[in-house]
Amino acid sequence: MNGPATTLRAPAEVAYADELDRLARADDGPRPEGWRLTPRAVRAFVLGDAALGVSSKFYGDDALVDRCVVTLMSNRGLLLVGEPGTAKSMLSELLSAAVSGESTCTVQGTSGTTEDQITYSWNYALLLSEGPSLRALVRGPMHRAMAGGQVCRFEEVTRVQPEIQDVLIGLMSDKVLHVPELTGSDATVFAARGFNVLATANLRDRGVHEMSSALKRRFSFETVRPIRDRALEARLVKEQTAGLLGLADVATRLGDEVVDLLVTAFSDLRSGVTDDGTVVERPTAVMSAAEAVSVGYAACLDAHYFGEGTVAGEHVARQLIGTVLKDNPDDGTKLRHYFDTVVKPRARHDRQWKGMLAARAELER
Repeated sequence: MNGPATTLRAPAEVAYADELDRLARADDGPRPEGWRLTPRAVRAFVLGDAALGVSSKFYGDDALVDRCVVTLMSNRGLLLVGEPGTAKSMLSELLSAAVSGESTCTVQGTSGTTEDQITYSWNYALLLSEGPSLRALVRGPMHRAMAGGQVCRFEEVTRVQPEIQDVLIGLMSDKVLHVPELTGSDATVFAARGFNVLATANLRDRGVHEMSSALKRRFSFETVRPIRDRALEARLVKEQTAGLLGLADVATRLGDEVVDLLVTAFSDLRSGVTDDGTVVERPTAVMSAAEAVSVGYAACLDAHYFGEGTVAGEHVARQLIGTVLKDNPDDGTKLRHYFDTVVKPRARHDRQWKGMLAARAELER
C-alpha cells in the first residue's frame, strides 16, 4: 500500500500508523478477542491522548464514541445516522482502523450495489477453466471481514435496494456466509471473533430505501449531530484545513479572524438566526462543519495561487457562494438577503466582513 506521501488521501491506518503503534505499545489492558487495541485505546485513538502524542480526530460528543465502542464489542451492528457532513464516515473509518487495523473493508452503498459486491463473486476465466474453487473465488468485503474477524464498513446503507439490504439480515444474525457453489468446509464461512458491521446513513436519505424492521433490529442506532460549539468548530476548521494544506504543500493558512468569519457565517446560515437575533433564510444546501472545512481549504488555495498569499473575507465569500448555490437556485435569493441584512452592517465595523461584502457582486452574474 502506498504511504501518505504518495497518495491523495491515505486510509486512517496508514495516515496515523505512528499513533496506532504508540497506542499498541502502551496498551496493556484487557481487549476483546480479535481486536487490535483495547477499548480504551480505541477511544484514545479517536478522541486523542496528549500524553502519548495522539491527536484528536473526532470533534463532538465523547459519550457517543464510548457507546460506539461498546456496541462494536457486542453482537449487534452499529449504524451511525445524521445529517450530511457530520463526520459519520470519518468516525466509521477511525473506529475500523483502531479495532481491526484496516478501514478499507468497505461496501459503498449505491442504488446499483449488488449482492456479489457485498459477499463474493467469481473470476470467470478461472471458473470456466476449472470450475468453482477457492482460487476462482473473489472475496467481497463481507467475506473478508467474517473470515478475518474484522469490522466491515457499509457506507450509505439506505441507498441500497431493499432486497440487497436484506442480505445483511442473515449474515448479522447467524454470523455465517454460505458459498453453495463450493463443497466441504470451503462452502461455509463462520465469522471469526472481532467481526461486526459498522454502517452509516444520511437522515436526508430517509425514505430513499427504508430499512426493514428486521434489519433495524440488527443494529444499534447512534445519531452523529452537528457541532454546536462555535469555538470547537473553529478549532476543527483550522486544524483540518492546515492538514489538507500541508498535504498540498501550500504554506498559506487561515488566520483567526478569517476562521471566525467563516464559522460565524456557517452558523448563521445553518441556524437561520444570528447572535444578535437577526432572522435569515436557511438555504437548502448542507452547511456542515465538513463543508466549512472545504470552503476554508478552497479559500486558502485561492489566496495562495491567485492572490497575495493571505486569506481574507473575499476569498471565503467566493467559495461560500459556490457551496450555497450548488443545490437549489432559490438559495441565491436567500444568500443575497444574508449579504444585505447581515454582512453589510458588519462590514461597516470589520475589514474581513467588508472584504466578504465585496464579493456580493458575484451573486448577480
